[in-house]
Amino acid sequence: MNIGIMFAWPSSTIKQFGSENTTLNRPMTETELALFGSLSSISALLTTPISGFLLDILGRKYSCILFALPQVVAWALISTFRSVAVILLSVFISGLGGCLFVVVPLYISEFCHESIRGTMTSGGIIFYGIGLMVSYSLGGHLDYFTMNYACLLISVVGVLAMMIVKESPTYLMKKGLLKEAANSIAFYRSSKPNSKEVLQEMEVIRRTLNPEMDNVAPEEEKLKIENGPPKKLSLWQFLKNSRSTRRGLFVCLVMYTIAIFQGIAVVQVYSEPLFEEALPSMSANLSSILFAILNTISGLSAAYLMDYSGRRPVMIYSSLATGIICVILGTQIQLHWGPHWLTGILLYAFCITCTSGAGTVPYVLIAELFLPEVKGIMSMLSVQWGWICNFIVLFIFNPLVSAVGLGPVFYIFAVVSVASTIFSYVYLPETKGLTVDLIQTLLVKNRQC
Repeated sequence: MNIGIMFAWPSSTIKQFGSENTTLNRPMTETELALFGSLSSISALLTTPISGFLLDILGRKYSCILFALPQVVAWALISTFRSVAVILLSVFISGLGGCLFVVVPLYISEFCHESIRGTMTSGGIIFYGIGLMVSYSLGGHLDYFTMNYACLLISVVGVLAMMIVKESPTYLMKKGLLKEAANSIAFYRSSKPNSKEVLQEMEVIRRTLNPEMDNVAPEEEKLKIENGPPKKLSLWQFLKNSRSTRRGLFVCLVMYTIAIFQGIAVVQVYSEPLFEEALPSMSANLSSILFAILNTISGLSAAYLMDYSGRRPVMIYSSLATGIICVILGTQIQLHWGPHWLTGILLYAFCITCTSGAGTVPYVLIAELFLPEVKGIMSMLSVQWGWICNFIVLFIFNPLVSAVGLGPVFYIFAVVSVASTIFSYVYLPETKGLTVDLIQTLLVKNRQC
């Protein structure tokens, strides 16, 4: 949620920071304004690779705490200084916590049950949407300094709340801490450490961490030495021998690319100026708040639908709907063939369809497609690529709108959405309710990448 608050902050302050009446020591230049909206993506590129390794060193819980601290530091600097340089530095620092998009889904997937894994792992992106809503609301109703103090308080509470939860039982068992793992499972299942439910779940985790060579999971057989004890493979050897890991990485990288280039991140970060241009008859802040509310509701709906009908149909139909809406919205903005209120309805429809699929599904897949041995590294690579795409989209959006107009930009989003539909239909596996070993088998049986 704290990341959503910071990432949406430029929406309510970008006009003020670029004007002569700015609360800063001077107005921001055009380049600084472009960096203001995209700088956090650059810093996320730095910590995302590190997070893949720290997950296995510090653990899931303490990695979450570590990468939540940049939000506290950023808001403390923003609340104290009024320099343009400090503001840009604070945005950069806040982005260091962007790797939580790797850590949180992975963490959650390791203690929740398979039947609700889609709903639970999408919780991170849902609370990101709630953060957007909080940021838009505070930005529209509080003065600049009061909002900064409120956001600082929220970020501190977020760090303190993480102290309460338990470490991932999968991580604890990887480290041989069986008693602590039993206590962790008991905490998340509201049970006793020596109960039958806890012991059964520990056995499932043990089999996942030490898969036996059998015909059910042929993918695992390649990763072990025949008629001998398990051998520790390097990351490159694992990737070379594991067809399911290569295919899972391929699917995740493409899914993140098409998710980012469908444009939902642009609307989230630049919502107020975007709504002001597309819907001048309505308050831009009110439009942004309604957008954030719909974004959160769409995330919740997608979380339910992913566990009800599956990840694959949600992604296919939402991408198809997004493409159709982008074409209609682009022509409406460019040609003004309908009333202004129609533009608002189409923007909100774009939010619903895009968030339901591209804005949610990829964040669930990174927690499901990989074996425990490489889950942290592969998830890191996927999210790292997502941050690169995010920076590109946010940095070129304003210059692109100035060059070709807002309408044609949505035509680009439409093309990406159609490509997303085709790719999801051909390559995306259905992982609903499946254990990690069954998912590996499914990846191997599907078309090779």
